[in-house]
Amino acid sequence: MLNGGTESGAGSDSGRVRRGSEVFRAALMALAIPVLLSPLSARADEGVPSPTLFQPLAEPAGMILDYGFMLVATCLGIFIVVIALLAFTVIRFRVPADDKGREPPQVYGSDQLELAWTIVPVLIVVVLGLVTAGRIVALQRDEPPPGSLAVRVVGHQWWWELEYPDYGFVTANELHLPVGRVAFLELESQDVIHSFWLPQLSGKTDVIPNRTNTMWIEPQAVGMVVGQCAEYCGNQHANMLLRVFIHSPADFERWARGQQLEARKAPGVAEGRALFAHTACVNCHTVRGLSEIGHFGPDLTHLMSRTTLAAGAAANDRANLVDWITNPDHIKPGSRMPAMKLSASEVGLVAGYLESLE
Repeated sequence: MLNGGTESGAGSDSGRVRRGSEVFRAALMALAIPVLLSPLSARADEGVPSPTLFQPLAEPAGMILDYGFMLVATCLGIFIVVIALLAFTVIRFRVPADDKGREPPQVYGSDQLELAWTIVPVLIVVVLGLVTAGRIVALQRDEPPPGSLAVRVVGHQWWWELEYPDYGFVTANELHLPVGRVAFLELESQDVIHSFWLPQLSGKTDVIPNRTNTMWIEPQAVGMVVGQCAEYCGNQHANMLLRVFIHSPADFERWARGQQLEARKAPGVAEGRALFAHTACVNCHTVRGLSEIGHFGPDLTHLMSRTTLAAGAAANDRANLVDWITNPDHIKPGSRMPAMKLSASEVGLVAGYLESLE
């Protein structure tokens, strides 16, 4: 019924328009799937591999992909059986062209068929439910397994703080893991809700203020992958990226030992170091060996060991470093880092000092 009256031609047209709109939206969603599986956002350079769900480099990403393929295969099998039966029925029992006036034989039901299409779907749902429950139990580890690597991840607007409590240092925006060893991550937020997503390593996990969620990752191949915050968290949400470097055990230990060291005190950058130490920079940033009071911004002790600035918004090179110090909004509009209003020569001195922090 439309407009409180009987169905009319206008009502039928309206129904057809509504159905057409639904089909159009479904088509748009289908077209959007490749976009959702493409690079998550612009990155600092073109050499970064695009994150993809279909090339897992760790568990549980491989487990999640296998589960997804199993669901798709099950649904595809059901679809093929239903379409085959429908096609058989249409072809086998169609009315002959020369016999359209006669009423076809009437069928009032089949106990065997009704039992079949009741029991089979129930069995499929039970099996899928048991498999799903098993995967959920495997994914949700509340306690770190023996010998695992502990990492504390804190989401900020708009960057990632990464603490390695077993090694006693903090870094930012680039997660380093050893291959073949489980990493147990504790996920927290400093401000708003974020979502920690590494498509090739694991699923999404929300990062929520005043709550600690957990995630485990067991890398199975050496390489580098890209992840991102997957929960809208403000105007620079798209530029809250994370790079993950997977090393051999020996290379990881070498990297960790280097990160444990205090900042280098290169002789040629003393003036820049002094300028950094006497500006508001040290109120937000820690540089171990110089000042450790700043925790609002990323730890800069080994800044130049990272490949990007501003959580993946720019490549970590001299030109971008100068630009970032001079005007952070040029690289990341709305970022929480203020422009320090330094002169060009002062910016050059500070940039030179930061370049020495390897």
